[in-house]
Amino acid sequence: MAPRILLARHGQTAWSLSGKHTGRTDVPLLDEGRQGAKLLGARLAREPFAGLPDVEVRTSPLVRASESCELAGFGDRAEPWDLLMEWHYGAYEGMTPAEIQAVRPGWLIWRDGVPDGEAVADISARADQVIEWARSADRDVLVFAHGHFLRTLGARWLGEPASFGARLRLEPTSLSVLGWAYGMPALERWNDTGHLTV
Repeated sequence: MAPRILLARHGQTAWSLSGKHTGRTDVPLLDEGRQGAKLLGARLAREPFAGLPDVEVRTSPLVRASESCELAGFGDRAEPWDLLMEWHYGAYEGMTPAEIQAVRPGWLIWRDGVPDGEAVADISARADQVIEWARSADRDVLVFAHGHFLRTLGARWLGEPASFGARLRLEPTSLSVLGWAYGMPALERWNDTGHLTV
């Protein structure tokens, strides 16, 4: 079986709820985010995932991702990995899109990047390293990470430029699966939050 990447976006935080760009600021989960992570774990324990007994698990070291991993039941199997950290938003850290647009009309992170932060090419290169690692052995992997990084990862898995991530919405505590179709990289599942509505 060709390896797949299962993507778990971290649970809801106060900053994600308000739309603030949350890069390297270590914002904790809200109670809603903790509950969502538990529901995600319960879903992964059931078929067709059956607890993912052979999966290799990595998590961003930021608390919102690592706690989501722990609450989902994978903390004892997870290795923290700096490559999975969110986009470094530089001068735009903690700002909402509306606040950024007020000082820089027409701004789009996927095209323009951020001042004093991470360039689009750099986050793309990080995503490529994660993909290379995932494809290096015949086993699935599960990563707990962040919205913009996981959207970049989805774009790069498909062979698209990082800017394609602008078209891949991703909600907190969502589950996505990057797999294969006709021998080519494909989206098996994207932005699935069915476990949150049970």
